[in-house]
Amino acid sequence: MSEPEEDFAALFEASVKASRVDRGQTVDGTVVAIGSEVAFVDIGGKGEAEIAVEELKDADGVLEVAVGDRIQAVVVSTISGVTLSRRMMRGAATLRQLGDAFEAGLPVEGKVERTVKGGYEVRIAGQRAFCPLSQIDIVRTADPAAHEGHVYTFRVLEFKNGGKDLVVSRKVLLEEEQRASAAEIRQAIVPGAVVTGLVVSVRPFGAFVDLGGGVQGLLHISEMGWSRVSDAAAVVTPGETITVKVLRVDDHAGRIALGLKQLTDDPWSRVQAHYEVGQVRTGRVTRIAEFGAFVELEPGVEALAHASTFAPTGRPGGWSKTIAAGSSGAFEILSIDPEQKRMGVALMDEGSTRAASAATSGSGLAPGSRVTGRVERHERFGVFVFLAPGRTGLMPLSETGVDRGGDVVKAFPVGADVEVVVLEAGPAGRRIRVSHRAVAAAQEAAELRDYTERAGAPPAAGLGSLADQLRGALQPPRE
Repeated sequence: MSEPEEDFAALFEASVKASRVDRGQTVDGTVVAIGSEVAFVDIGGKGEAEIAVEELKDADGVLEVAVGDRIQAVVVSTISGVTLSRRMMRGAATLRQLGDAFEAGLPVEGKVERTVKGGYEVRIAGQRAFCPLSQIDIVRTADPAAHEGHVYTFRVLEFKNGGKDLVVSRKVLLEEEQRASAAEIRQAIVPGAVVTGLVVSVRPFGAFVDLGGGVQGLLHISEMGWSRVSDAAAVVTPGETITVKVLRVDDHAGRIALGLKQLTDDPWSRVQAHYEVGQVRTGRVTRIAEFGAFVELEPGVEALAHASTFAPTGRPGGWSKTIAAGSSGAFEILSIDPEQKRMGVALMDEGSTRAASAATSGSGLAPGSRVTGRVERHERFGVFVFLAPGRTGLMPLSETGVDRGGDVVKAFPVGADVEVVVLEAGPAGRRIRVSHRAVAAAQEAAELRDYTERAGAPPAAGLGSLADQLRGALQPPRE
């Protein structure tokens, strides 16, 4: 290849490489020549670029660089060669630079001078620009005047009439910064991570927390505390900085679940050591459901007093009228399941000895004891009798004292009091069998005994058989 051809190839290669730089790109280069108005900079394999000499002078007009010095600048144009600017890195200073910044999409620096109708008047490079109210920030500003006097970085959205009509935006730059940092922030947001965020809004179902870079997570109301939270605004407020734990991350849906209560110990981890079946504890009714009442024994530890543990009233759901949300009382612990976080309790009668002294479970229900209960319901095999909170006994049909074919429902209406003798009581007061027939037999035996003692006569021949009947009534039937 001849020498002219080699020069042409070199120039062509240089022009191709030069075209590979993009507007807005920051490059390093060496000053190779300085003219009266333009200086030339070697930007390496990308070719040679030009820059205005004014850009190389300080505030007093003194040239700051010499041939051979290295400088850093921003590419503002790639049309008819590469044009650089150093002042673009600090903010535009001339209308020409503003035009280049508009073409290249480069940021410029401006001062918010005052609030005007629909936005702000911004001073950039000695020119007046307009920034719409919606473009001054990412979030809505309660007091527009709060931005007056501040120096911000803007992007030129419109450049018309030689720069006389300028429209700028700060919001687009802030959004770009958010997107740039969001990817980095998301890498740190993994399940189990403890992060700090800013509460941006509070809703009835929870609060949205900004974790940085515009990445938001939801702190659901159920995750705000171990105790039941009814008002999210009572726990967090907009503008508050809080520390939360990342519970779940759904990258596909773009959802992040946060927790606040997980930063403290779960009260249920202490339940097995502090509670046991048979204890009587003071509790507060938090809410009434169709199947029972929820009772808070301590913050974060809630138990259920099932509807069946309340005395029957003879009306469907009548038990719920005997207790109110917010009321407190003594509750006996019937069951504990720490793994499922469930506890069964029963409300003790107000003023009862058990409620006051927290006596052991099942007292007063020993076999042979005579108690008064209330008819709870009827089944084909017998009658269920409410004996005490959490204590229900079965009275088999054979122990009702009603003749075969008689109307048991009429004899023992639901809600009616009935006196019974305890025939059998299993551990912890379970599997209780009672008899009303035994009560009648005992009454007859007592009346006959009194009559005999008053008359001074020897016991009648039938007394022995009656006493035998009573003893038989008190014994559980053989299987």
